[in-house]
Amino acid sequence: MITVLEVIKLSTDYLQKKGVESPRANAEILLADILKCKRLELYLSFDKPLAENDVQIYREAIRKRGLRIPLQYIIGNVEFYGLKLLVNENVLIPRPETELLVEKIINESDKSANLKILDIGVGSGNISLALLKNLPNSKLVAIDISENALTVAEQNAGLNLLNHKIEFRMFDIFIDDLNMLGKFDLIVSNPPYVSGADFDNLEPELKIHEPRIALTDNSNGVSFYKRIIEISEQILNEQGKVYFELGLGQSAQVQKYFEQSNFKNIEVTKDYAGIDRIICGELK
Repeated sequence: MITVLEVIKLSTDYLQKKGVESPRANAEILLADILKCKRLELYLSFDKPLAENDVQIYREAIRKRGLRIPLQYIIGNVEFYGLKLLVNENVLIPRPETELLVEKIINESDKSANLKILDIGVGSGNISLALLKNLPNSKLVAIDISENALTVAEQNAGLNLLNHKIEFRMFDIFIDDLNMLGKFDLIVSNPPYVSGADFDNLEPELKIHEPRIALTDNSNGVSFYKRIIEISEQILNEQGKVYFELGLGQSAQVQKYFEQSNFKNIEVTKDYAGIDRIICGELK
């Protein structure tokens, strides 16, 4: 029988040959998930033999990772801002950088206020649910053009006991009637911001397995920002705010869109790597 350490070493070598980043960490995380233990506990069980059934399940998980299927899709869930969220190939995997967007909104909002929030492109529901968990009096409308993404987001709302505070709608901001949405105090979006040209250079995990519709606008990468800022003037309440996550090198253009519209107090926030990551503006 094969031991925990032996199977980790074999899997690490295999994933390395397949070009997977951090192969040892991937091997350990997948095994810990199958054994229902913490990754650290594997280090206390290196000599423990694995049951044949666990070996078979693990072999299949490693095979999928070797195909560059993202780790989170194989496991089926991800942690985001203290919440456990289900993820699959119908939704973008929540990124740590997006937690900065959520944190900024929470810190700048009155936690006792009855805020009406719109999340454009809800995906897995990560932004919406993290905001509702931390702004307890708020209500939220979450829209997406993907019915499959909305299904995942609804499951996550139920999983985190927040489904009573959120309304999900299939909606296309480029063609549907904005009057159907109502008025909001705050609009948030992490839109598709990879340009069509840059999409081809993405890692296989992104390019092949994550939903293209959530990654790229198939254009210049900033078309969603422009459109959302345009419609915000129509659906925001007085002094309402818009918050975006930004892609690399996009802050100047998005700031220009805000300045050309009816917005003030435009602010750009950097992430921990010093990259312009968040931008917000307030309706005049």
